[in-house]
Amino acid sequence: MKKITILFLISFLSLAISAQQINVDPAFWWSGMQEPELQLMVSGKDIASYKAAVSAKDVYLKEAVTLESPNYQILYLDISNAEPGKFEIVFTNGKKKITYNYELKQRDPKRLNIESFNSSDVLYLIMPDRFANGDPSNDQIEMRMPYKVDRNDPNARHGGDLKGISDRLDYLSDLGVTAIWLNPVLENDMEGGSYHGYATTDYYKVDPRFGTNEEYKNLIADAHARNMKVVMDMIFNHCGSDHAWVKDIPSKDWFNNMGEYVQTSHMKEMYFDNYASEYDKSKMVDGWFVPTMPDLNQKNRHVAKYLIQNSIWWIEYSGVDGIRQDTYPYADYDMMIDWVEAVEKEYPKYNIVGEAWLNNPIGTAFWQRDSKLNNRKDTQLKSVMDFRFMGLSHSAFFEETGEWNGGLHGIYDHMTYDYIYPDIYNVLRFLDNHDTDRFLKEYPADLSGWKQGIAFLLTMPGTPQLYYGTELLMHGNKSRSDGYIRLDVPGGWPGDKTDQFSREDRDDIQNEAFDYLSKLLHWRRGNNIIANGKMKHYVLQKGVYVYERYLGDKNVLVFMNGTSNDVEINLDRYAESINGKSGGKDVISGKTISLGNTLKIRPKEVLILE
Repeated sequence: MKKITILFLISFLSLAISAQQINVDPAFWWSGMQEPELQLMVSGKDIASYKAAVSAKDVYLKEAVTLESPNYQILYLDISNAEPGKFEIVFTNGKKKITYNYELKQRDPKRLNIESFNSSDVLYLIMPDRFANGDPSNDQIEMRMPYKVDRNDPNARHGGDLKGISDRLDYLSDLGVTAIWLNPVLENDMEGGSYHGYATTDYYKVDPRFGTNEEYKNLIADAHARNMKVVMDMIFNHCGSDHAWVKDIPSKDWFNNMGEYVQTSHMKEMYFDNYASEYDKSKMVDGWFVPTMPDLNQKNRHVAKYLIQNSIWWIEYSGVDGIRQDTYPYADYDMMIDWVEAVEKEYPKYNIVGEAWLNNPIGTAFWQRDSKLNNRKDTQLKSVMDFRFMGLSHSAFFEETGEWNGGLHGIYDHMTYDYIYPDIYNVLRFLDNHDTDRFLKEYPADLSGWKQGIAFLLTMPGTPQLYYGTELLMHGNKSRSDGYIRLDVPGGWPGDKTDQFSREDRDDIQNEAFDYLSKLLHWRRGNNIIANGKMKHYVLQKGVYVYERYLGDKNVLVFMNGTSNDVEINLDRYAESINGKSGGKDVISGKTISLGNTLKIRPKEVLILE
């Protein structure tokens, strides 16, 4: 009896050891990828003391790396000849054995032909926590870190989720947008809630308060069914301070400045500053964004591979159509080049837009692929963001345009610098986003300035981006906190007194705004002149800005009165754009506008003539 008991205990202990919990990132992969090497980051108690072996005839273990923490082991596999299927990874330590079943899935052939966002699209930026709450049951679920849900607190979580967005896809389709960019949706299990999503605590998991990985994948499929694309927001520069890597640091060089806090200088100009010191360069790139966002060291090859692989995993898994990369210049320069090249190796038509927040377009152009202003290694980054236009727009379309300065003179001047961009069509243009004051600081008495901003955004060269609620005249500034520019959409939550997703609950000026924007969006969709045509503009006359978009023998002519007066202008100076035509049809009103010797334009009027 004693012998049987001992044998039973040995058997039980063996099962317990085999059942030891380990985590493997990524949990699965695909065969047939262009990149032959697969990194697996394995974590579990004392996993570094185990020897790994792979039992598959077409998968080879190239390298097993242990780190300073005993609880991590990184495997590098050669899968260049691997077929779809499952295989075992066996970890042994003396008599102890852990078996992990790994799967290489069959690639979806549609992934090879992803048509990413481009200048024919209009992106609509959504902060998921603030757009709509489609599933209240996931609002207050148990997480590791404490947080609160309180819609009266602009800095707390509010309960918006993926289902809320999915339920409003028809609304967005009716509005006329062709792509939605979601602020980050990955897990932010941070003390306080981290509603904005920029403090990742699990790179392979959608935050359960937003939904599941499968729901995210289904949202993208549902958007595709409506001919809309989806752009994923990613962050390589930092993770959240409650990430497992911070609790148990894999190696001393996994993060930058982990021993003593160093704040980034945010001086992104140092990349092209001839006079920048090495100290300032290091502080900019290796300093932390904020104390709750530890700075990842992308110079560490394991960190770099993890991040690169993670982005490709999400594209392959979900079919997401594009990426917006947060805080682009803050990450390691060479690693970001490697990343772009890795993505494009798998998805040749893919578009990535990098957030390089510089207020001078010369600095912005530095970051775009093939920039003649860049004396370093080419960034390979296809798309950049025009923050200078955003800043100008907040005053230029609302103030009076004088004879020589003010108002639309600033817009004209800004456009003269477009020559510095290697590819103007892959410049993201926007009036506001989740990090800036709203385009409208307060509820407008009239829409004249708002309409001019919208009209110019949707007719200028580049790829336009709108911020959620623009069509509803959402307004605010950051003076108190970022939460005031990220307010809830009324009607997105059960029990809301008004539902502004519905025409009946919007006031007259909101419906006027919605209709104006929607008409322009639908007109722009499929309009090759606006998406890919060239631009010609004219020095302002009597405060009126005139510009042409043209492609082949077709053109669109825009007249914009930046003054609060009736203005009559001579048309002879625009002869090369009018090209003998007697008139044009105004896109908004549908009226035919005569183009004789002169043209009368009402105060702050915009005419978009086909």
